[in-house]
Amino acid sequence: MRCAYVDLDGTLLGPGGSLLHGADGRFVLEGVRALQACSRAGVEVVLYSGRRQMSVFEDSRLIGSRSYIFEIGCGLVLDGELEWLTDGLVPSPVEGTIHEQVERSGAPALLLERYAGRLEYHTPWSRGREVSHLFRGAVEPAEAQEVLTSAGYGWLRLVDNGVVHEPAEQMPGLAVIHAYHLIPGGASKTRAVARHMQARGYARGDCIAIGDSGEDLDAVAVVGTFWLVANGLERDPGLASDLAGRPGVRVASEAYGAGVYEAVVTTLATER
Repeated sequence: MRCAYVDLDGTLLGPGGSLLHGADGRFVLEGVRALQACSRAGVEVVLYSGRRQMSVFEDSRLIGSRSYIFEIGCGLVLDGELEWLTDGLVPSPVEGTIHEQVERSGAPALLLERYAGRLEYHTPWSRGREVSHLFRGAVEPAEAQEVLTSAGYGWLRLVDNGVVHEPAEQMPGLAVIHAYHLIPGGASKTRAVARHMQARGYARGDCIAIGDSGEDLDAVAVVGTFWLVANGLERDPGLASDLAGRPGVRVASEAYGAGVYEAVVTTLATER
């Protein structure tokens, strides 16, 4: 193993976004030990997240990583150099940020109107973003894609980034709340992982990815093994159908950072 692509929220980070707390809220060190094991084995760790660039930058700096992927793969920072993976849609002094360009297109307003009561901005995390419009709610992404395409917004896609469990982020009348990112159609975590692998010269068998959502899971298309941490299935049982018939997918018996540690040490042990 030469590289591990690791999701943040719900994966390396426990409840409340804490690196040092596990599923039961107790102080834990397995996430840190996973990073230590990678360091000792010379394995590069790349965070790949739906978070804003500055947030992922700070976490990457905290763990000593030189590269990271942010906003669901819309941007890749490789050794300090930023590359947009947004199909030619880039920030400019005239057009503004990609987020502003998408807003002016009218697509976010269309979705909010079409799914009134079922979709809203995922505040406060939706603020200050450079690319994606971040929502929470309960919609069917395939149906939402048809709405977008029919209205001339086929260049965008709505990505389900997993279940939201924080009590303050729930919506009246909706039993299960998901986070959704509206992003340029060609952007994805998988594409960003593949681009990083290409730049580094990594082969599929050199890499693993670890996450808790369907968008994370898609990385199995380019890496040797994808590990789903246990809480991924606990939070979203619907993921079970996505796992069926997907070679290279493993489900950790542990949740959050402990699941990351399990994935790392199991992979390293099989190489000896």
